[in-house]
Amino acid sequence: MHASSSSTDLSSPASAQRGAGLALLALAVGAFGIGTTEFGPMGMLPTIAGGVGVSIPAAGMLVSAYAIGVMAGAPVMSLLLARWPRRRALIALMAIFAVGNILSALAPQYASLMGARVVTSLAHGAFFGIGSVVAASVVPRERQASAVAMMFLGLTIANIGGVPAATWVSEHLGWRESFAAIGVLGVIAMAALLMFLPAGSKGQALEVRRELKVLARPRVLQALLTTVLSSAAMFALYTYINPVLQTFTQASPGFVTMMLALIGIGFTVGNTIGGKMADRSVDKTILFFLAVEAATMIAFPWLASSKAGAAIGLFVWSAAAFALVPPVQMRVMRAASEAPGMASSVNIGAFNLGNAIGAALGAAILNAGLAYPAVLFGGAVMSILAFLLVAWAANGKSAALPSAAA
Repeated sequence: MHASSSSTDLSSPASAQRGAGLALLALAVGAFGIGTTEFGPMGMLPTIAGGVGVSIPAAGMLVSAYAIGVMAGAPVMSLLLARWPRRRALIALMAIFAVGNILSALAPQYASLMGARVVTSLAHGAFFGIGSVVAASVVPRERQASAVAMMFLGLTIANIGGVPAATWVSEHLGWRESFAAIGVLGVIAMAALLMFLPAGSKGQALEVRRELKVLARPRVLQALLTTVLSSAAMFALYTYINPVLQTFTQASPGFVTMMLALIGIGFTVGNTIGGKMADRSVDKTILFFLAVEAATMIAFPWLASSKAGAAIGLFVWSAAAFALVPPVQMRVMRAASEAPGMASSVNIGAFNLGNAIGAALGAAILNAGLAYPAVLFGGAVMSILAFLLVAWAANGKSAALPSAAA
């Protein structure tokens, strides 16, 4: 394998480890940029709405358009870039990301901004999909889940630093400047990928029918459904975190901001722990954290009787929710071992589908006249369903759904 720059010397274990670390860092930089552009608009909505002359709900549709673009773009971009070496493919995806954000900064009106957001979203799923395969390839098998977690660490840190920074720039300089700065992040990520990722061999054209056949296997579909359900459980609460806190704790805006930062820290801690635990057992890690996630959501109305209790509950919940990301990603990749890149990319789309389902579930519960505790219980039900699905497969109750555990 030929690599570029400082990661080329793999003649000793120390240099190989250093090269792997730099490769994972480059992937994490790209993930940080993508996380910032995905979640940043949530804090920028008022300034965006004012800038293009639409209502805040209309501006919120930019978030929905991005999620739809991720789901549609993941398999399409994976197919289009299949012939390319993975490093070149990842750099191309970050180029699309950078261009999309620059177009967002320059968009003269709402429709063009919507189009620019869709362009940006096309890079998301395939970057994490191909990036997960690359991350797993630069380390021994027993460290693959941790390597994938290292890449996703950039996404979790974006919730701590990138999103607040984007919001601050939007409020003090302007939302266009915020998108432009995120575009610069994309250029930095391109440089890091070029310098530190192994060049890799030439890719091969994917046989669409064969790839789809792999994805249609029962154990792959089960793994993808686990992703959808676990993500739906997370976003049933995360989408409504502001009104939930206001309802249970009469939280001030300052307290809500503190809790959002704490959730970002929980995501980061959980991502790291989940990756390390999944190195030992993918299935057991998923089952443990699904149980913690469900229990925390059920207990949250009681925990939130005080602000300290709410903080503890949110930290444990957020850590459990994101500890699931590395193992469910590895589960899909191993279940579809003949098509790991495509399966990994589709799994990122499954995360976004779960996001939409979780938000819609909460809306349906509230529209039915029920209160926020019911939203939390609805999210817990999603966790429990995912738990039962994984337990069923892990226990070998169906020969058609064998375990994908490590």
